[in-house]
Amino acid sequence: MNIFSALSLLATTVLGQTDFNAYEQEIEGTGVSFKMVPIQGGEFTLGASAKDKNAERDELPNKQVKIGSFWMGAFEVTHAEYLIFRDATRDLTPDGIPYDMVVSRPSSPYEDPSKGLVEDDKKPAVGMTQYGALSYCRWLYYRTGIFYRIPTECEWEFAAKAGVNEPYFFGKKKKLLDKYAWYAKNANSEIHNVGLKEPSPNGLYDIYGNVAEWCLDQYYPDFYSDIEHNEKGPLGKPTALNPRSARGGSFIDDAEGCRSSNRISSTDEWKIRDPQIPKSFWWNTDSEFVGFRLVRPYKQPTKTEAEAFFVSFLE
Repeated sequence: MNIFSALSLLATTVLGQTDFNAYEQEIEGTGVSFKMVPIQGGEFTLGASAKDKNAERDELPNKQVKIGSFWMGAFEVTHAEYLIFRDATRDLTPDGIPYDMVVSRPSSPYEDPSKGLVEDDKKPAVGMTQYGALSYCRWLYYRTGIFYRIPTECEWEFAAKAGVNEPYFFGKKKKLLDKYAWYAKNANSEIHNVGLKEPSPNGLYDIYGNVAEWCLDQYYPDFYSDIEHNEKGPLGKPTALNPRSARGGSFIDDAEGCRSSNRISSTDEWKIRDPQIPKSFWWNTDSEFVGFRLVRPYKQPTKTEAEAFFVSFLE
């Protein structure tokens, strides 16, 4: 059994389970919490819909795949949440004692990607690398005892589509995107607080636009060609720092860039202004348009499996 199957990326579906509900997760001692919503597993058609005139080559061919059940963050991880991980003075136990970290905190960025956001800001945390997003998940696991990670590309698309095989979960009429997303047409070139637009049918806010969201996969342009029919939980296993995958589009993207099937690949240009040698593992100086959203697999890994996962991706 390899590390990915051992970690239950393909958690069994839980139809009928009474404990598969939305919940609020508190980070004890900090006054900060976040909401997770259930995404019932099932089968779906991965890739661009047949009638999508904006489909790109990396969104095809379509494949029928199976996804296990999981919870997903109702909102993108906010600056207020990420700052607790980043700043040791804010990471306190219920008794007000600094939390004894067992993992490394982010180094100071060469150029602050938060651009002056305040500690309680409800805007998405931005500018971290995929490594920074996964390191946050590791810290959160130690902090809460619950295994969180970022979604695979297939999980993200499954959740975003909400059972609708169209460019968007609301169909194909781009003019409706204004109700659900901050994107180039209405964002005024600015990131906005999470949750101001209407949610998707799955209860996900800003799944389109605002900031793009890191996924777990390496970006492979021909990934779908290698997926087997009815494969369970495909994952593009990372082998290099770039390109990695992100989804959802952002406040600087047009409507086409926010489609459910649109794939985004990281590049070295996302940190081109970083003068450090080697460049930071934690921060991208030039990607204030990317953040992340949490996933919690329904079937939790053991402590050994969880640690093996983080070692596999981070060490």
